[in-house]
Amino acid sequence: MNPAITVRPATREDAELIADLSRETFYETFASQNTPVDMDKFMQTQFAKDKLMQELNEPENLFFIAYNEDQVAGYLKLGDGKNPMQLQNVSAIEIVRIYSVTSMIGKGIGKALMQTSINTAIERNKDIIWLGVWERNQRAIAFYQKWGFKKFGEHDFILGNDIQSDWLMKKHLNV
Repeated sequence: MNPAITVRPATREDAELIADLSRETFYETFASQNTPVDMDKFMQTQFAKDKLMQELNEPENLFFIAYNEDQVAGYLKLGDGKNPMQLQNVSAIEIVRIYSVTSMIGKGIGKALMQTSINTAIERNKDIIWLGVWERNQRAIAFYQKWGFKKFGEHDFILGNDIQSDWLMKKHLNV
């Protein structure tokens, strides 16, 4: 692992940073593949800055911030609460968001954040770590498959007015 990369838990004082990172990385990742109308609606409703800042106060959410030396490089949001129907009776945790700032892609940020998510899941005695990923995000799907995630279902994700299909992927942990 790159020694210049560090990951630390986010605190309430990081709420604005997390919200700004969330908005920036989501927009950079998906704006070119969606209509401006759908992106604007999503950013103003589901990804409104105040709403994102409030997420840090919800006890089921765990946030981590990645740095490359002293530069903010990405973030991770884990959700330890709601599981999809297929995992109702399983001890599981969700990778809700895992994003690297565009200029940091390819520098090991995703690897550091994924390792943090797996370590956190193991520390919390989870059997499975899971996530949802847009079926058209082949780069992310390949990254998750490299880490041993396998598709186990699908669900709808509404971006603005566009109903998209997300793959549900999971990884069994040896705890």
